[in-house]
Formats: sequence, C-alpha cells, structure tokens
Amino acid sequence: MQCDTKFDFIKRKHHCRRCGRCFCDKCCSKKVALQRMCFVDPVRQCAECSLVSQKEMEFYDKQLKVLLGGGTFIVTLGTSEKSETMTCRLSNNHRYLFLDGESHFEVELSRISSMQILTDGTSPGENDIHTYTSLLDSHFISEGGSRASGMLLHYKPMGSQDVQQLRMEAADDKKVASLWLAAMHKAAKLLYEARDQ
Repeated sequence: MQCDTKFDFIKRKHHCRRCGRCFCDKCCSKKVALQRMCFVDPVRQCAECSLVSQKEMEFYDKQLKVLLGGGTFIVTLGTSEKSETMTCRLSNNHRYLFLDGESHFEVELSRISSMQILTDGTSPGENDIHTYTSLLDSHFISEGGSRASGMLLHYKPMGSQDVQQLRMEAADDKKVASLWLAAMHKAAKLLYEARDQ
C-alpha cells in the first residue's frame, strides 16, 4: 500500500496498472495509455507512473519511428582503420541494431555495455564526460545544446565475453543522422530511468 487512507466499503482501493501498488481514488486517478504492457485504452496509474508512461508515449509517437527508419553512418568496427557506409536502424522487435551496407551485422541492445553520443567538435578522450551513458551502469547523458554527430558503442557480440567497440559517424545526410542519434539518446535515457522502477 502506498496510500495512508483507511480503506472500507465506501473508500475503495485501486491498484496502479503499471507498478501494481494500491492507492485511494485520489492518488491513483490518472488514466494514461500503457502501450508497453499492451493496454490499448488509457488505464489507471499513480502519479509517479503516469509521468513515466507519458514520456514513453512521447517516445513511441516520435523517436521510435525515427529509430525504425534508420540513419546513414560511416561505421568503424573495433580499432580497424577500414570504415564502411552503413544504414543503422532499430529492428522491428526493438531488440537489435541492424547495420546494413556492403556487409551486414547486428548488435543486440541488451549486450551494449556503454554508449557515448559524440557531438560536433568532440571526440572520445576529451573532457566530454557529460555525453557518456551506460545502459548497465548508472551514468547519465546530459541534454546538451550541441548537435549529435556520432556514437561510440561498446558491446559484447553473441557468443563472446570480449567487449567490441563500434564507432558511427554521420554520413551525407547529417540532419537525419543527428535526429536518429538524438532518438537513440532518448531511448537509452528511458531504459536507464525504467531500470529504477
């Protein structure tokens, strides 16, 4: 129970459809769509959960379409000097990043250990810690005013415990690539925030 109200036949208790905790009608009166749990119509949620659900709804309405559409990047795998122009997009099941060019490979999102969004005029190693986030650790990306120009991922390929590095830099259409990177940043931030719920 998360509410100090005494419940009886007149004062009923309601549970939040997101967190499952019990509240009185006043504390659990918000009705918000909950797509990630397959509720089509808006459902009763507590105030705390309704804020998170609203952020997720914005993400589903805006950024998810951008991630599914993809962006074009110059991709460098590991410490290789060879780069390839590839389209990077989120898979339809939202579990993989697909990279397609002359070659094809995929990165399972759950195996990403860290993500660094690169902004114009920055490169890894400079005093640019504010752009670092980790999906597994508790670091955070700030909402800076700089335009995203690339991304540096560290992940473990399937069947391996060794960490690989993947560097992506915006190719020709920098606006689309920047929008894709901003959407990826938003996704990482939502994943980080959802872990604590």
